[in-house]
Amino acid sequence: MKLSQKPKRNFKSILRNLPLNFISVKMKKHNYSAGPCILPQEVFEKSAAAILDFNNSGLSILEISHRSKDFVAVMDEARALVLELLGLEGKGYQALFLHGGASLEFLMVPYNLMKENGKAAYLDTGTWANSAIKEAKAFGETVVVGSSKADNYAFIPKGFEIPADANYFHCTSNNTIFGTQMKSFPETAIPVVCDMSSDIFSRVLDFSKFDLIYAGAQKNMGPAGATLVVVKEEILGKSGRHIPNMLSYAQHIEKESMYNTPPVFAIYASLLTLQWLKDKGGIAAIEKINNQKAALLYAEIDRNPFFKGTANKEDRSNMNATFLLEDESHAPIFDAMWKAAGISGIPGHRSVGGYRASMYNALPLESVQVLVDVMKAFENKVKLVEVTEA
Repeated sequence: MKLSQKPKRNFKSILRNLPLNFISVKMKKHNYSAGPCILPQEVFEKSAAAILDFNNSGLSILEISHRSKDFVAVMDEARALVLELLGLEGKGYQALFLHGGASLEFLMVPYNLMKENGKAAYLDTGTWANSAIKEAKAFGETVVVGSSKADNYAFIPKGFEIPADANYFHCTSNNTIFGTQMKSFPETAIPVVCDMSSDIFSRVLDFSKFDLIYAGAQKNMGPAGATLVVVKEEILGKSGRHIPNMLSYAQHIEKESMYNTPPVFAIYASLLTLQWLKDKGGIAAIEKINNQKAALLYAEIDRNPFFKGTANKEDRSNMNATFLLEDESHAPIFDAMWKAAGISGIPGHRSVGGYRASMYNALPLESVQVLVDVMKAFENKVKLVEVTEA
């Protein structure tokens, strides 16, 4: 039988004979979840201690007043550390911790920045960018300057023009579901807004080129429940529309992120993660590790004849690598092998399928090596089976 043919396979027999080094009752989990994300071990340990007793107060972080001196200090440090890490100290920016996730920001951005009878420009690069566009259309003219939707969002549109009379330009820096990432950003005289939910703090950028950045914490910074907004104050107060207080960036700046009760625990865990990042050398240091992780995994995807990437190579995300099996009938073997190796969270988004390895800041290079080793062992296993059955 030729190797190119597809013989019937006894999957039960194959699974029973998986290499023992991929099977363990107790082992470290390699967490590739797209969100809630993997966090550093020390963040778990310090958070766990704070749940029992925060700052030797005799109270849990879950029950202290958000107006207490202890938590006000947490909020102040977290906001200051955000600006420090992004290189935005003293440049007219404010950092806010809010509720509602990035999805609420889809609404808050046009509320605060689109003028009455105005318009905004959007780049459509994925599911979340498309959701932001839908919200903006309720406020005024929304111009989609480029879209890769027709090609299942496999690339980042380029060569698009941004209307000079738009009130702002909105883009999504990293597309979690489809595994693409903007490697450069357009130059424009109008305010630039960026949803950085899944790659904030992961790579060095000139963040002063952005007038507003927002990110749900649960992708690369902390647990779900907090949303980070970094906004240049001078762009606010120009929409000419009435903005409900709860949706007003100016109101949240005035109240120092405490217009209503903030998500105390989520902010505290985010602060611990930011401290961890600073201790590791900041964004420049973590970017080097992230580049190593992405290069290691993509090299195996490209080398291994049993896998194929889904995103155009020039636009591949360093945070979310998406890939497919060349032959879906092999899925039971591969799935059993990565599960046995302690890998978690790599099935692709339900709307896409395949696999997605989210390599956020806290994922160690060791975990990527484990996945690559599984992919290599899978290749050898399937080749052996095909030769045996030929």
